Amino acid sequence: MPAHVTKADGSLEFFKIEKLRRSLRRSGASVGEIQAVVETVTSELYDGIHTQEIYRRAFDLLRQTERNAAARYSLRRALFALGPSGFPFEQFLGRLFEADGYTARTGIIMNGRCAPHEIDIAAYSDSHSFIGEAKFHARPGIKSDLQVALYSYARFLDLQGHKICTEDYCGVSEFWLITNTKFTTTAEKYAQCVGLKLLSWDYPRHNNLHDRIQRAGIYPLTVLSGLTNAQTATLIERGIILCSELVTHQHVLHYLHLPQAKAEAIIAEAMALGQSEP
Repeated sequence: MPAHVTKADGSLEFFKIEKLRRSLRRSGASVGEIQAVVETVTSELYDGIHTQEIYRRAFDLLRQTERNAAARYSLRRALFALGPSGFPFEQFLGRLFEADGYTARTGIIMNGRCAPHEIDIAAYSDSHSFIGEAKFHARPGIKSDLQVALYSYARFLDLQGHKICTEDYCGVSEFWLITNTKFTTTAEKYAQCVGLKLLSWDYPRHNNLHDRIQRAGIYPLTVLSGLTNAQTATLIERGIILCSELVTHQHVLHYLHLPQAKAEAIIAEAMALGQSEP
């Protein structure tokens, strides 16, 4: 009998082997490794197994043979680790849009027609500009709902037409609501109706947050298996958000007081991610 899996929000669904294969392919794992992981995971399934347990088992198996693929496979969980305040997530989004050709600013104050607003991200290129709200959640299963979408659209109406830079194309004409988890169906329908842009891990179907990260080829510091949570937090406090930034500013590892061999291994892991293709 097919096994049910328990999702992060507590709901049940049938285990979908293709869903596991797809996530492994996205990680860049080899065909042989994908098959080996799928066979092991499916042999250990039981009814009601949590998706988190499936993820951990697949991650552990990948890590034994393909560490770079394991890091990419852990990307979604790595975004959850950009907390607890959510400010590092905003900074990561800024880096992401900069990789796409934008100039990005985070944590700014803009005066609207009726009230001042703290804007999580504002980005502009020579042909497009937008402002956005970043809704960070530290664990899966928490969705951004209709209330968040309503609030975001009200802010857009108050700020519409105001500029985020001095050029003609910098007038606020688009508002993005971005989350590292998911949106409720009601929030998605409302956003489509009023023209609010939504971006989540898997929404829209194409060019979603995961797609954009893969295309940009940038990885948050939190994917590195050689760092503890406390060590990662220390580096983030010093402005290191991406693996590539750690490679460029290797001296910040001095703050962690690591043995030389350990520091070199962390840099090597970060460099390998930057050089490998998903």
